[in-house]
Amino acid sequence: MTRARRARPLWWLPSLIIMGVIWWLSAQPHTPGPSLEHPKDWAAHFTAYLALAFCLARATGRRSAALLIAAWFGALDEVHQAFVPPREAGVQDWLFDVAGAWLGTRLAVRSAPVAPPEGAGVHAT
Repeated sequence: MTRARRARPLWWLPSLIIMGVIWWLSAQPHTPGPSLEHPKDWAAHFTAYLALAFCLARATGRRSAALLIAAWFGALDEVHQAFVPPREAGVQDWLFDVAGAWLGTRLAVRSAPVAPPEGAGVHAT
């Protein structure tokens, strides 16, 4: 039997902050800071989406939901970049987003407290 993980609504705040930072960075013609060429660019994608999915998994209590949200957001962000000159959308970037998100969900589930079984702590009188 699989035990459910407890959703932690406060984890939505860091999730939304990370999503906002990713979106803002994608809207810039040139990413602030040093130039990130491959493979450093892919490592940045992997790390950002690992953090995002970790927070989403803690917020939702479900790694499948967190992975789905992060993957869709990564795809949306890649499309968004296609409209920001001179940036471009990349399938490889998205694959690194998804790979990082996958690991982030796994790490979040390992570190998350398990929800008590239904009815635990409730005693009939």
